[in-house]
Amino acid sequence: MPATFGSAPRPFTGLGSTLTAAWFGRSSVTTGPFAEDKVALTKERKTDLITDFRTHTTDTGSPEVQVAILSDRINYLTEHFKTHPKDHHSRRGLLMLVGQRRRLLDYLKKRNPERYAEIIRRLNLRK
Repeated sequence: MPATFGSAPRPFTGLGSTLTAAWFGRSSVTTGPFAEDKVALTKERKTDLITDFRTHTTDTGSPEVQVAILSDRINYLTEHFKTHPKDHHSRRGLLMLVGQRRRLLDYLKKRNPERYAEIIRRLNLRK
């Protein structure tokens, strides 16, 4: 028999399960850490970025595509920290993303300066 809190059954049944909107007594969660409409990178957004920055029709992993995806995630986390300034665990993740993007941009700058300049211009990374 599952454990209950009040009248709502407890949704956690083991490792890997997630909390649901029903757990919070709402049809959907709109605020807090379980907000459904505040997603870092949706599948559609990622597909759009790949389509916009690919170098050929089957390209999904060129440095340009990777930098574009990382930049989108970095921008999302930057906005996240405006409302959650004490979220230090996510801040570490942000720093790792910035470092990865920096390494990809350094690689691109060394290998092909024209492509580097183009991606910087398109993503508006330098002020």
